[in-house]
Amino acid sequence: MKVSGLLKRFVGLRALGMWVVSFSFPVAAAHTDSLISMKAASTKIIYVDSKPQEKSEETATRDSIIRVVQTFYYDQFRHFQDPDAPYFLFMSKEGGLSMGVGGSVRMRAYYDWNGAMPTPSFAPYTIPIPANPLSMRHFSTTPAGTGLFFRVIGYNKTIGNYQLYVETDFTGYQSRDLRLKKAYAMVRDFTIGYATSTFSDPAAQPVVIDAGGNNNKFSNTSVLVRYMPCFRKKWYLGVSLETPSSAIDQTGVSAKPRSEWLPDFAALAQYEWAQGQHVRVSGVLRTLPYRDLTTDKNHNQIGWGLHLSSVSHPAYNFTAYANFSIGRGIAGLGGDMQYGRYDLVQDPTISGELYAPMTIGWCAGLQYNFRPDFFISATASQTHLSLRKPAPMEDYKSGTFACLTAFWNILPRISAAAELDYGRRANISGIARNAWRINAMCAFSF
Repeated sequence: MKVSGLLKRFVGLRALGMWVVSFSFPVAAAHTDSLISMKAASTKIIYVDSKPQEKSEETATRDSIIRVVQTFYYDQFRHFQDPDAPYFLFMSKEGGLSMGVGGSVRMRAYYDWNGAMPTPSFAPYTIPIPANPLSMRHFSTTPAGTGLFFRVIGYNKTIGNYQLYVETDFTGYQSRDLRLKKAYAMVRDFTIGYATSTFSDPAAQPVVIDAGGNNNKFSNTSVLVRYMPCFRKKWYLGVSLETPSSAIDQTGVSAKPRSEWLPDFAALAQYEWAQGQHVRVSGVLRTLPYRDLTTDKNHNQIGWGLHLSSVSHPAYNFTAYANFSIGRGIAGLGGDMQYGRYDLVQDPTISGELYAPMTIGWCAGLQYNFRPDFFISATASQTHLSLRKPAPMEDYKSGTFACLTAFWNILPRISAAAELDYGRRANISGIARNAWRINAMCAFSF
């Protein structure tokens, strides 16, 4: 779509030399798509132009604006909890640009019992074993998820369609400081910048209001260069080079990690039969360097991972989410095990040698929309770490996460949610502990 063509036609009311317009949008094919249409309909377009004289031109303008706004929602790497499209979208006819500045204010309160988590995120890995009698129950609040973002969509005769995006949130020091979350440019089929990894599928992750999400969630962000063309409007192929960030055991005395010196290589193939519905397979190859201090030699282990994911609407009211992952040396890329350092660990049988343990994880979720603006969802996920024997008995073996969520969009840009979380950590010794949490959230986006 040429944005320059879009910017030639707008409809509205003149006010101080500017024009403001909003439209009603057609009902989509599923409740979740209807919610997107409701949110898009609340967007106000501000521009400098004159009102089209012809009815056909006015209709074309409306349809073009729908497509522009929906690009904020039907994004290949967008999760449900990512910011909504900005309430005000500024249009520049002469510059061939549309610009949106928006954000969200999100507050969450939570209560733990049967053993409190030491972090605001509910992560089974962090369940203390044995239980800490000083922290069996805990109540707290957090503004995590509050943030600001800036987005530009434009067209240039030389480079074609392009987008610029910067996102920040207040989850830095003590969950209060502002930090950079994403910053990238998209030019045609290329993405360059600080963006979500190609080895991930945020759209296929079930809705979880807790900041930790399901414990098989891959959504790591790094500086990358990605090429992702679309064929026949249904097939996507993507490849990327990404800045590495390994999580290698540093406690050993006979082996130590070295600095990374090769980028991660990630790729994906996706079939999309309708907007917001797809199946994807992605993979990653990593170089994990370390030094054997007993022989004074450098080594490079190879990490690899495969991720199969899908999101679909099996019926008008239902949305189904599913993903499965397997690999070696990918524990630090996301999910439950990123709280540890399990990309490479000490081999218990050979002094000075590190190895990449096998990790396996899965997640499934089912969402039922009573109305476009109200749904409940159930999610279950698990991760498993396979360490070589003899391994310390207190080491992590597996984590299980499940939740039941109710989500209500009171208005298109005001929402409230409640959630019951369950977590279980099991150690190699066979000792396991459960934990529970109740979450409540309210959010406003603009």
